[in-house]
Parts: sequence; structure tokens; C-alpha cells
Amino acid sequence: MKLVKSTLFVITFIVALNVAPVNPVFASIRDMPVVRLGDTNDTVYNLQVELKKRGFYYADIDGNFGSDTKSAVIAFQQAMGIEDDGIVGRGTWQALRNPAGSSEMSRGFNGKLGQQIANFAKGFLGVPYAWGGISPGGFDCSGFVYYVYSHYGVSLPRVADEQYEFGQRVSANDMQPGDLVFYSTYTPGPSHVGIYIGNGQFVHASSGADQVTITAMSKAYYNERFLGAFRIVR
Repeated sequence: MKLVKSTLFVITFIVALNVAPVNPVFASIRDMPVVRLGDTNDTVYNLQVELKKRGFYYADIDGNFGSDTKSAVIAFQQAMGIEDDGIVGRGTWQALRNPAGSSEMSRGFNGKLGQQIANFAKGFLGVPYAWGGISPGGFDCSGFVYYVYSHYGVSLPRVADEQYEFGQRVSANDMQPGDLVFYSTYTPGPSHVGIYIGNGQFVHASSGADQVTITAMSKAYYNERFLGAFRIVR
């Protein structure tokens, strides 16, 4: 009898080890705590995991709800069309739990968020060009793109040729506001980058204009040097 009990215990223990833990995001929404800036716990850790799966969070997964996590939450909320307060409550948990939200991110482009990125970028028109600049005090082309996307919780590589390898290529006919457009200018390969804003135009930090400006993609200089467009926000 003791042998039977011992055997049952061992089998039960082995089975338990092979049962995958329940992801808190897919537990009862009513039981999910509200998390916000400054919180540090396992719930935040799992939140970061889910946001990273969807392409909104690129920092370390550490369970600390810092500014990077808040920016990612806001970007996700905006993409899902829910209140973008940066606080993860029932509505945000529900959106994370909804498989449709996940498939939407992987299936196609979220035009609302792309337009927000384009509009935000246009807010820096006239900011001076500065080689190596990554702040509103002065931008170079890739520093401008890096800064704009970081505002939405997306951590891009710092330089244009590495940004060129980051997104998903789209055809010129399928470009949408928020897509990145790349050019071969002062050196072969992707050496210049801007953000497409629609109507055949892109906004960029231009060394020639010595500032952040809007340029038509049909302009001869850029038309001849166009390498392609890439989509970052999906």
C-alpha cells in the first residue's frame, strides 16, 4: 500500500512539473491588478512580456514599470483605440487578452498609430540639423527617426544603415504615414532616412536644408536615390 501511494505521489509530481503555468494576462480580467508607473512586481514583468510579443516594448524585461514601459503601454493603447493614459487597468488587460488584437498587430498596419507618428514628427519642423543629434536641440536624419519612434516606445537602432534592417519592407505603392523611407546619399547604401507623412512627402532632418523639413519624394535628387520603404509599426 505504501508503495502504491509513493508511486502515485511521484507520478503526480512529474505531471505537475510538465503543466505550463497559467499566463496572468489570460486569467480572469476581474482579478488583474491595476499597474502604473513606479510599480515593481511580477504582473509588470508579464505585462512587459506581452507588450514585447506585440512589438511595442524593446527594453529589458525586469518587472519595473518605468518610462519605457509606460511609453509602450500608451502606444499599445493608441493602437487598440482605448484610453491612452499609460495605466494598465481592465480595458488594457482585455485588449492584451483579445487574440484579435494580437493578430491585428501581426497581420497589418495600424494606420491610426502611423498617422500619429507622422503628425508628431511634423511637430519638429525647423529644428536645426546637427550631426549626431538625437534631441529637439538638433537632429541628424537617423537621430530624428530614433527620437520620434522612441516617443512611442519603439527602440530603433541609432544609425540609418541599421534602421534599414529593422522593419518590414513595403512597396512604394503601399506606403502609409509612419513608414520609414531610405536613400543612398553621401555614401553607398542606406545613408539617409525620413518618415513618410502621406501625399508623396516625407519629413526628415536634412543636412542640405540644415533643419527638419518636408520634401516631396518626387524631387529628382531623392527620387534617384530611393532605396525603399520599411514599416516599423504593425
